[in-house]
Amino acid sequence: MEQDQLNELMKARRQKMVQLQEKGIEPFGDNYIPSHYSAEVIEQLDILIDKKVSLAGRLTAIRTHGKATFADLKDYKGTIQLYFRLDRLGEEEYNLISLFDIGDFIAVEGPVFKTRKGEVTVSVEGYRYLTKALRPLPEKWHGLKDVELRYRQRYVDLIVNDQVRETFIKRSKIIQAMRNFLNEHDFLEVETPVMQTIAGGALARPFITYHNTLEMNLYLRIATELHLKRLLIGGLDKVYEIGRIFRNEGISPYHNPEFTTVELYQSYADYEDMMTLTEDLFHQCARRVLGTSEVVFQGETFDLTPPWARETMIDVVRKYAGVDFAKISDDAGAREAARRAGLELKDENRWGEILNLFFETYCEEQLRRPVFIKDYPVDVSPLAKKMDSDPRLTYRFEAFIAGQEVANAFTELNDPLDQRERFERQLARREAGDKEAHMMDDDFVIALEYGMPPAGGLGIGIDRMVMILTDSPSIRDVILFPTLKPR
Repeated sequence: MEQDQLNELMKARRQKMVQLQEKGIEPFGDNYIPSHYSAEVIEQLDILIDKKVSLAGRLTAIRTHGKATFADLKDYKGTIQLYFRLDRLGEEEYNLISLFDIGDFIAVEGPVFKTRKGEVTVSVEGYRYLTKALRPLPEKWHGLKDVELRYRQRYVDLIVNDQVRETFIKRSKIIQAMRNFLNEHDFLEVETPVMQTIAGGALARPFITYHNTLEMNLYLRIATELHLKRLLIGGLDKVYEIGRIFRNEGISPYHNPEFTTVELYQSYADYEDMMTLTEDLFHQCARRVLGTSEVVFQGETFDLTPPWARETMIDVVRKYAGVDFAKISDDAGAREAARRAGLELKDENRWGEILNLFFETYCEEQLRRPVFIKDYPVDVSPLAKKMDSDPRLTYRFEAFIAGQEVANAFTELNDPLDQRERFERQLARREAGDKEAHMMDDDFVIALEYGMPPAGGLGIGIDRMVMILTDSPSIRDVILFPTLKPR
């Protein structure tokens, strides 16, 4: 819509606002509690036919035919037709309909009937003005090529795109289903600090803020892991937290600097228990919200019914990259394999980091069906317990669907001496310039020295989970207000 045209339309709406005020009608009215939502009236038609109901919502269409006007009223649960008649409302009240605009909020009362064409309709006996919309809704918004504008003005996106509204309603229901599932399994929901003195629990670059009174830097959390594991040490056996995580990283269809995760920890469990919990959680959320365990994501159909496939990282690298790390014994051999494959390395890259590089380069995209990739190298798993059979590897897995990681879990490292050694190795990497290396957390090591029971831990990216369950191509489609650079 051209700016000049927009300005004229906004002037006309303001003039109507003034006309309403001159007639003693408040254009930004008081509270009004309707008796029903539109969908309830339609669903309960047999009971409500010829009975009076009250509704409130936004006008999305107005069609005047002389002494009668039809309009569409949209509320939280749907849309219903309204029927205004001159002989029922009286001339003065009927003529005020000329001051209605699409986008305005009104409340109506009247009996329910069905038109000859079979459309459920409310015959309006009275109405109240609730809000005058001073800016017109955009035309052809749904097919907008500038998708970023829809993200920037999500409030408009939600008004005009029913599919977008449904996605975010499903998101809320998925999170609620997740809470219900975990509560049913005796997990305790807790809260841990968002601002932390040490950014720990993941290999990621944090956002830094400053506390004026304490005169110190604080970090927005990059994970909830280390605080949740402190609670296991304190005797809370099964805990979880659903919350925002902040990582100072790039933006892509699968990455937003601010995102939502659920992390949970269970005493006396291991990563095998976490695999079972993960597949059950995904399956139950799909069943409870979508009514099916089969989901379609970007043209592919996936069955979330347990059990999911399980493969080791070494096996899938052998399968898709043609390199057998079971036969490569040291860092030098791994570097040579990487050079032959044309992969870029840093001088300090170790055997496990190179194995992980092969996996990310050649394998992740191939992992379409739900699958657990397990036994990750210790070099990229500073908080996971080493495998008894091969100390180069850990009891860690990541879950993949449609080529994307959706969950990360491991048998937790509870040896304080091993944990300190790994932190020190990460600290050396950090001092050498790796801004994503883990910080030293002395207090967490002290906590481990008091004794942490054997435990399994799991983290799930809720945004990615919602993407798959709602068939949304970008993470920005499932975050109400994604991070965008100001224009």
